[in-house]
Amino acid sequence: MEFEIGNVHVGSGELFLIAGPCVIESEAHALKMAEAISEIAGEVGIPYIFKASYDKANRTSLKSFRGPGLREGARILRKIAEAIRVPVLTDIHEPEHAELIAEAVDVLQIPAFLCRQTDLLVAAAKTGRAINVKKGQFVAPWDMRHAVEKIRESGNDRVFLTERGSSFGYNNLVVDMRSLAIMRKLAPVVFDATHSVQLPSSGTSDNGAPQQSGGQPEFIPVLSRAAVAVGVDGVFMEVHDNPAQAKSDGANALPVSELKQVLQQLMAIHRVAQPTSASKTQ
Repeated sequence: MEFEIGNVHVGSGELFLIAGPCVIESEAHALKMAEAISEIAGEVGIPYIFKASYDKANRTSLKSFRGPGLREGARILRKIAEAIRVPVLTDIHEPEHAELIAEAVDVLQIPAFLCRQTDLLVAAAKTGRAINVKKGQFVAPWDMRHAVEKIRESGNDRVFLTERGSSFGYNNLVVDMRSLAIMRKLAPVVFDATHSVQLPSSGTSDNGAPQQSGGQPEFIPVLSRAAVAVGVDGVFMEVHDNPAQAKSDGANALPVSELKQVLQQLMAIHRVAQPTSASKTQ
């Protein structure tokens, strides 16, 4: 299944990028990041979708920063789409949010923890927007067909899947590269290079209690190169200008200063792998 999101051709064999900060930290910061990443993507020649969350509803701690909220987030995301002229993606956690936020963005993302939530999937599908469903850390790749079917049977064929690692013991994730080929038979597939190196709830506060997720960002280039070599339609990365000061997921974010080099490597690999990696979706 091939479809378009603005100037991004999903499932066509052309590699695309989804990137941005984990959460909207401020209007100025989100615009700054969208502009910087868009410029880099243009230089490398990779189609680009901006991403950021208006509400991080699954933070480890109740005290963690969640974002500006639905209505203010929608306004900021709409402004980014108009100012930077790129498609925009954000995640939703409640069915009631789907219709309103769909007025501001091009792609609705279903978080991994919620990939089995029927009401959420159906509400997102009915907006007509493209839908990105992240594979749950607890879900076998072949079982993602159920999420795809729920969306398609709700009248929306514009769906793709994202691999973000599977739970592997406590506070760790592992990526089975076979899942990319398995899920690609169901729908176009994106590889989430930054959440795949996350160490869930492994960060600690001063008293030693788990308060946030840790990460191993040094493996972002390694895993993303492997995924593109295996064959994917897109790559997802959380990118920040100062990960150490990021208000969410800084421990597994890619510094924007490193983005161009990583993308150049991925495009070089894609050019070699592309003849055998064109999407084989139904």
